[in-house]
Amino acid sequence: MHNLKSIVQRLEARKYRITPARLAVVTAVLERSGHFSVDDIVGRVPGVGRATVFRTMKLLSEMGMLCRVLLEDGSLSYRVSRHQGHHHHLVCVSCASVQELDACIASDMLGDLARSTGFQIEGHWLEFFGRCAACRNSVA
Repeated sequence: MHNLKSIVQRLEARKYRITPARLAVVTAVLERSGHFSVDDIVGRVPGVGRATVFRTMKLLSEMGMLCRVLLEDGSLSYRVSRHQGHHHHLVCVSCASVQELDACIASDMLGDLARSTGFQIEGHWLEFFGRCAACRNSVA
């Protein structure tokens, strides 16, 4: 799990400035549990511009500290990443809980797809939608 000190160290190691605005966004992100939107963070950092929030969240995503999660209703949300590196998510369509999968299960398919199409695949994003065990058990 990430904490403020580790994120600041990683940003500094990559030569990013630790501005008060960037620090406020990182702190607001770490205070969130579950998934959240950019607007949720904008509302928690008064005086910080929306563009700064977007840039900081994009940077945190690129560094693997935040994951983007597409919810079943089509809205984009974020969550603090529990896993390092590329991974996918299971999204419950009933309670909107999100579970991270430890590994990429599409890597073999991507190689086959690249070979058969001649397309150079540079990335992908995969979400699985269904009902979590708690929601399935509450219906039964």
